[in-house]
Amino acid sequence: MHEPNHRIRALHTDSTITVYQAYTPAIGVPAARDGRFPAVWKRDRMTWIKPSFLWMMYRCGWGEKEGQETVLAVEITREGFEWALQNAALSHYERGVHPDRDTWRRELRRAPTRVQWDPERDLRLSALPYRSLQLGLSGEAARRYADEWTVSITDVTPLAHEVHALVRGGDLEAASRLLPGERPYPAGDELLAHLRAQPRPGAGGDTY
Repeated sequence: MHEPNHRIRALHTDSTITVYQAYTPAIGVPAARDGRFPAVWKRDRMTWIKPSFLWMMYRCGWGEKEGQETVLAVEITREGFEWALQNAALSHYERGVHPDRDTWRRELRRAPTRVQWDPERDLRLSALPYRSLQLGLSGEAARRYADEWTVSITDVTPLAHEVHALVRGGDLEAASRLLPGERPYPAGDELLAHLRAQPRPGAGGDTY
């Protein structure tokens, strides 16, 4: 089945969507324990959330990169997630989406959220020919994410390590069975039309 170049795939329910982040244990452990981000989590800094478990594994090295040893699954409201999409700007200028670079720069300065589309990953963390959403939250969006949208926070570091061990052992079928049940998120043109970058030759290189 053909996979669109820009589609949000995520674990979601009628009212929530799960996104992933990775932190030091000093932040991740109390966040999972208390179901909210601790005081050391800076609400005035941009924070990036990822609906794709495997893209998070690529980013944090299966929870083994320094400063990203605790992998969190953060369940947030769909209402909040969709507000973030509606108020987002693309993180880079895209001809055909923006009239000109100055317009894009103005949109980026005003937007509390920004979107990047990076190559989705397979179990071996190799790039796939379609994109995965990364959503950056700053200012009002970061505060609302932490204080209003978050429903639950779960430490999924053990899951990351278990899947990684199976991949290293060559049992991709067993590893695949452990993956979160991500499926297309029902985001129509009203949410994504202003965020669909144009396909580029060779879906390599990450922007974040």
